[in-house]
Amino acid sequence: MTAVLFDFSGTLFRIESTESWLRAALDEAGLALAEAELALAALELERVGALPGGMAPRAPMPDEVAAVWGIRDESAELHRAAYTGLSRLVPLPDPALHDALYDRHMSPAAWQPYPDAAEVLRALREREVGVGVVSNIGWDLRPVFRAHGLDPYVDVYVLSYEHGVQKPDPRLFKTACTALGVEPRDVLMVGDDRRADGGAAALGCGVHFVDHLPAAQRPDGLRPILDLVG
Repeated sequence: MTAVLFDFSGTLFRIESTESWLRAALDEAGLALAEAELALAALELERVGALPGGMAPRAPMPDEVAAVWGIRDESAELHRAAYTGLSRLVPLPDPALHDALYDRHMSPAAWQPYPDAAEVLRALREREVGVGVVSNIGWDLRPVFRAHGLDPYVDVYVLSYEHGVQKPDPRLFKTACTALGVEPRDVLMVGDDRRADGGAAALGCGVHFVDHLPAAQRPDGLRPILDLVG
């Protein structure tokens, strides 16, 4: 392999817990909830799937959200509308918190690299293996990589909202391969979503899956990639 493509959420980085997410937004707004209320609200936000990068929705969606859910990663506007639409299903002490929560999830502080992410990316750079990040997302994740010191190891970012195309569409993977100057047959795609990330196989890329787990529960899930690349 001459290049490796990585997914973002659940692959290189993990979003904070729903309770931490809510607590941070409340603190920023100067608001407070009793601990029992905060815990209950966090559980409800998790149930409806309001945290991008968190749990998938486990509750019925309003029609207006369901109408855009499948294409939410094709633009910044659709992404915000989908997730704030889910958040608004949960009563909070100030309606402005729904947008504040969305803004919080784009903050570098809301994300934690997996424990072996820096080690693996550094090793790929030392081997002169090209690295791209291919993500279904509605906002610019580059500041997250810069804040956590991983940006120097990434050659190319291909983000769905910037191209109006989302995985598993092979065009997104093709864009990354072209930007890296490599043939798909020489590329390994690493991700946690078998449908979305598995779309790279249609282009001829190799595919390797990791488990979307809290960072502490997956300390070395990326290291096998180094054996696959050789």
